[in-house]
Amino acid sequence: MSENNNSNKSSSKNKDEGFIKGVSKEANDFVHNTVDTSGKILKSITGEGGLIGKTIDSSGNIVKKASEKGSEAIGKTVDTSSKAFKNIKDKTFNKKK
Repeated sequence: MSENNNSNKSSSKNKDEGFIKGVSKEANDFVHNTVDTSGKILKSITGEGGLIGKTIDSSGNIVKKASEKGSEAIGKTVDTSSKAFKNIKDKTFNKKK
């Protein structure tokens, strides 16, 4: 039940953030979870330590950072676009006579 409650909190938070930012965050979380899971699977086969384990960690970190940067860029683009649209809308429809 706790998991369902967390899901509802996440869902309402995404509604506050907006559709695009919410989808971007969910995609970022999906990438992180996939990288972590695949890393655990590969390490269980090859072993925790050693060169292969360190390579798995390093490549996973690179993928995660790239995903985070992409998500941040989307968030900033959405914020900038929203502000520009609001500014244009206010200037267009709220002209004082």
